Amino acid sequence: MSQQQTPISLPDGDPAQSRLVKVLFVGVFMAALDSAIVGPVLPALIAVFGIDNRTAGLITTVFSLSSLCSTALMAYFSDRHGRRPVYLASVALFAIGSLIIAAAPDFDTLLVGRAIQGIGAGGIAPVASAVIGDVFTAERRGRILGLVGATHGMAFVLGPPLATVLTSTLGWRWLFLVNIPVALVVLWWGALSLPSQRTRAAPGHIDLAGITCTLLFLLCLVLGISRLPDSATAMVLWPWFLAASGALLVALVVIEKHQAQPLIPIELFANRQLAFAYVLTLGVGFSMGGIVFLTTIATLAYGVSVESAGLALLPLVLCSMVGSMAAGRLLNRLGARSMVIFGFGMLTLGYLQSAMPQTGFTAFLIATVLVGIGVGVVVSGALRTIAIDEAPPAQRGTAQGLINIFNAVGTLLAVTCISAIADFEGGELTAFSHAYLALALSMLVMLLMAFGLKKKSPKPA
Repeated sequence: MSQQQTPISLPDGDPAQSRLVKVLFVGVFMAALDSAIVGPVLPALIAVFGIDNRTAGLITTVFSLSSLCSTALMAYFSDRHGRRPVYLASVALFAIGSLIIAAAPDFDTLLVGRAIQGIGAGGIAPVASAVIGDVFTAERRGRILGLVGATHGMAFVLGPPLATVLTSTLGWRWLFLVNIPVALVVLWWGALSLPSQRTRAAPGHIDLAGITCTLLFLLCLVLGISRLPDSATAMVLWPWFLAASGALLVALVVIEKHQAQPLIPIELFANRQLAFAYVLTLGVGFSMGGIVFLTTIATLAYGVSVESAGLALLPLVLCSMVGSMAAGRLLNRLGARSMVIFGFGMLTLGYLQSAMPQTGFTAFLIATVLVGIGVGVVVSGALRTIAIDEAPPAQRGTAQGLINIFNAVGTLLAVTCISAIADFEGGELTAFSHAYLALALSMLVMLLMAFGLKKKSPKPA
């Protein structure tokens, strides 16, 4: 590698460790919470700005796209210039975007703020994971990664009620204003706690060609897999976006092979364990995308009202939190391979049961519990641990960024595939049963692939 980094570690029991964990956890939780509050606030935004549902969907699309595109870039700069400045810059961008949204006089300004928020969010999680790999011993990484992995479950438990209370009392703008003091605390703690990682960048220019090609590739890929051909215009554009993303991927591989300091080091994929981890991360995203339509099954199969459908997934969310934290504690003892196998096993059973609505509502709730445990385990840090262990220290940021990218792409693919199967068969309950049967089969494929991971090496006596 063209860049070296001086390893940094804090001794166990050092108070700085506790403060550092808080800095990383609160930052990741802040970004995750923002995703959980958008759904409940959409009706208020539609009323205030006079927009329709399709236009309101841009709030999520813009955030997801900007976050996905910034992930590789932020991870790249964290490898070149150290974790602390990039993590703090990401949190600051997230706060600036939140402030713009809260003060937005029109919907276009709100989208600008949402894009800036997404750019910041794209750097928070991968850089935080890289910091954990740099600073903490292998014995403590699993527990901390499990805690960080549980933030999404916590966010989806706390987010909707928080959004409802603030929107009905202080107004929707306060949902984004509350990010400002939280971000200021993170910035203050981070300036004091994040290690000043020394880097020595080798001679070489920033990989502008790789950056441009990566951003265009992700843009075309997201537009290609998220634009279902539901109109004449979309029917024409949809395959072109996918074709362009394929061509750009080939160009990206060629460009990065000839860069001294590439944005995406192609040699990472030559590592068998990393290659397996990234494919399995795509499956993790696929499993997370499958959660989206479980509420639809609850309403179609069991007569659950649309307003109460979210409550049917409360067991899933709670089990995801518990599964993530428990898996983090067991990760060092059992190894990443065992945790990933167990997680995808639970997901296979859970989604298979979801595909059989005729078994009743109780069986459906059991299925959501299995899915929740499975999702919690596979996002707990096992695959991130593989990326930490297998990637060179100077490429840890990039390796973690790729985890986020594959996860996000898998989620988009799942939502697109399930909705396409359901729409093709008329959108009725039988259609969703077939879609979830296909999802269960995909989880089974991931389960079989997980056996290709290395077994945990025994510790020396």
